[in-house]
Amino acid sequence: MSICKLIFFASLVYLSSGAEKDVLELGDDDFSSVVEEHETVLVMFYAPWCGHCKKLKPEYAKAAGIIKDDDVPVVLAKVDCTEAGKETCNKFSVSGYPTLKIFRGGKLSSEYNGPREAVGIVKYMKAQVGPSSKDLNKDSEFEDFISKDDVAIIGFFEKESDLKGAFITTAEALREKYRFGHTSNKKLLSKHGQEDAVVLYRPKHLHNKFEPNSVKYEGEPSKSEIEKFIQKNSNGLVGHRSRDNMNDFKPPFVVAYYNVDYVKNVKGTNYWRNRILKVAKDFADSFTFAVSSKDDFQHELNEYGHDYVKGDKPIVFARNAKNQKFAMGDEFSVEAFETFLKKLKSGELEPYLKSEPIPEDNDGPVTVAVGKNFDDVVTNNGKDTLIEFYAPWCGHCKKLTPIYDDLGEKMKDEDVAIVKMDATANDVPEPYDVRGFPTLYWAPKNDKKSPVKYDSGRELDDFIKYIAKHSTSELKGYDRKGKAKKSEL
Repeated sequence: MSICKLIFFASLVYLSSGAEKDVLELGDDDFSSVVEEHETVLVMFYAPWCGHCKKLKPEYAKAAGIIKDDDVPVVLAKVDCTEAGKETCNKFSVSGYPTLKIFRGGKLSSEYNGPREAVGIVKYMKAQVGPSSKDLNKDSEFEDFISKDDVAIIGFFEKESDLKGAFITTAEALREKYRFGHTSNKKLLSKHGQEDAVVLYRPKHLHNKFEPNSVKYEGEPSKSEIEKFIQKNSNGLVGHRSRDNMNDFKPPFVVAYYNVDYVKNVKGTNYWRNRILKVAKDFADSFTFAVSSKDDFQHELNEYGHDYVKGDKPIVFARNAKNQKFAMGDEFSVEAFETFLKKLKSGELEPYLKSEPIPEDNDGPVTVAVGKNFDDVVTNNGKDTLIEFYAPWCGHCKKLTPIYDDLGEKMKDEDVAIVKMDATANDVPEPYDVRGFPTLYWAPKNDKKSPVKYDSGRELDDFIKYIAKHSTSELKGYDRKGKAKKSEL
């Protein structure tokens, strides 16, 4: 092995052990005593063989290092539920992996429901300790507070007021998502020209010439109104959409995907963002805009038929108010982007639909639905419909296949359609909600807008009994209880 390779592998070992050393490894013998020693402890209960645990561990270790360096009174620990921590995991009713729980003063405080990435974990846990709003008494404290990489909301209060009360209440409610600070320092109040005000400061790396770097709240002293103000303004004209905050962006929105990296390449990231901002400012009333890392959102690119994105230029995808998908086909330029938005706003564009080809022969007992024929074979087929959304690799789906085929044969002379769709190769339309495989829905012929999720048994008799009971008209071959009718001689 070459010296370069030895150095490389040695570096990997060092980095791995260096990261892991900040996470306490606890077991049945020392769990209680160690947790009691610390004010706040986040514990990851895991199994070594668990894939999700393996994915979380490096992020968890990175978070532990950040928290340690920031001198936050929070400790991150982990417990192996398959070996040294079996009794502890049973005590705290751990039934899946990884499970994360927050302990205070040695006692279970709450479940951890925050992000699973290092930065998100740190932000969430920082919000668990100390006051919901930090008291800023010095100019240096103020400048340090607004220089971080995320939004800061600061209250300026010369004296007690209704606005201050609403601000503190808002900070308590949103402390896990945003950073709040306040000041009554007369020098700071005078310097910033505020006496009784709430101001939102955007992070410096997102500052640009197309929008102000801070926004003052002008509404009533109301918690709900301050919350709306923060949610509306926190991401700015073109937000940095990450896996941590992706739920903040609701349709209609437009997202540009490229090599977004605000750690290693701020200048390069903002080079493209500024071009997007230049156009977005004229469409802010119609769409929410964002930039996202194409590596972090490869699954979304796949939804638009992109397995790999070449080059440095952004590719642009959008969703309208109906959640329909649209793709900008032209190579990115300011002019092409503006044209795309104009057509998107005016409704001139055809929605993008992920779909397999329509089957040439679709006369079997089980009808095949794809994106392009879904309306024909399900929505507008004029029949009660049972539809299975499956994945080709799914073991449960494979087990269901022969039963489902038999069901199709049983229903071929009925006013009932038995349909299946590969949900990994085709867009699943609303209102169908598919989060696992197989997922089945019953769609009555007179109410296709309100399909019902099928949660009954998956044997042939179970399906027949369900369909016989729920069919719009009584089946020809079965009574309402699912019993076969006797054939007339």
